[in-house]
Amino acid sequence: MRPLEAARATCESFLPGLLDRLAGTPLAELETPESPAIGHFRECGGPALVIPKAYGGLGADPLQAMAVTRALASRAPSLSVATTMHHFSVATLFSLADSVRSSGMEWALLEGVAEQRLLVASGFAEGRPGQGILSPTMTARKAEGGYLINGAKKPCSLAHSMDLLTASVALPADDGGTMMAVLLIPRATEGISVHPFWASQALAGAESDEIRLTDVFVDEQLMMPNTAEPGELDELQTVGLIWFELLISSCYLGMVSGLVERAVDGRRGSESDRARALIRVETAAQLLEGVARRVRDGETGNEALASALVARYAAQDALGEARDLAVELLGGGAYMSSSEVAVFAAASHGIGFHPPSRSGFTGPYLEHVAGEPLRLA
Repeated sequence: MRPLEAARATCESFLPGLLDRLAGTPLAELETPESPAIGHFRECGGPALVIPKAYGGLGADPLQAMAVTRALASRAPSLSVATTMHHFSVATLFSLADSVRSSGMEWALLEGVAEQRLLVASGFAEGRPGQGILSPTMTARKAEGGYLINGAKKPCSLAHSMDLLTASVALPADDGGTMMAVLLIPRATEGISVHPFWASQALAGAESDEIRLTDVFVDEQLMMPNTAEPGELDELQTVGLIWFELLISSCYLGMVSGLVERAVDGRRGSESDRARALIRVETAAQLLEGVARRVRDGETGNEALASALVARYAAQDALGEARDLAVELLGGGAYMSSSEVAVFAAASHGIGFHPPSRSGFTGPYLEHVAGEPLRLA
């Protein structure tokens, strides 16, 4: 399947040998909590993928990063989801390098990501019933030279393999309220613990367990305050959400591509049915790639975020149709004789669970198309 092969060629050019390692490991092993996939990713230089070359990274732009993610997802769904959390955190911080440096956030930690192949877990808040996606799940109280952080993030991918944790936290403000800040801390910091959370077999290799912070001291130099007005997105959040939506959608694009590839290569069903499945997959790909090109060309503001979210939901619909058709074309024999079809089909449903929810996006989007800035709080 030409588009998927192109994605795999891009992956091989950035991370030589990784796809071969994944192909040489049974899918059943890759999709378990003991999966070797994250170790393979680290050894092949994956942590540096989206870090600019000026900082010692591989310099993949959004379009290239999406292709790598799509290729990985077609072989190891859990690995693609887990590493997306690393990529979007790192891409966000490095894309705002000057702002991060001026904020006081410890630059030396980030510089070590590429050189030492460090993995960064994302503890940014995700949507919970009755709570916005920008509302931190962690709180802070002032201490000498910094803050004591308490709270938890669950699920948090890369929970066991992470070297650094980046997260959003609510800081006490002078007016008695709170303000959001981003923190960056080493895994070895006292008070950070990991606890079981993920019980599903789907995406079990992503290490999506609970990370708990109990009176974790964080120096003020490891904090970056939010500069936006309440309810609005600052530059860090906007860039981060754009990268997240593009990369996480590419994970599921890759999973469904893997299913469609099996149906096409196996000549299952009619030519019309195979073409229809391919068209739905490539519809999703082209929507996401269009936004990625705009981001690559420097569009990272509120309008780009709205476009990324529109592309994500449209891709979600197209991929759902393609997945269902591919599974039907592959037939009961393929479903019963191997677990691979079931693994990819089950994992691909995850696209609907990532923030913001479609219902949560509806009101803000209608206000946005009427002329207001996009607000997701």
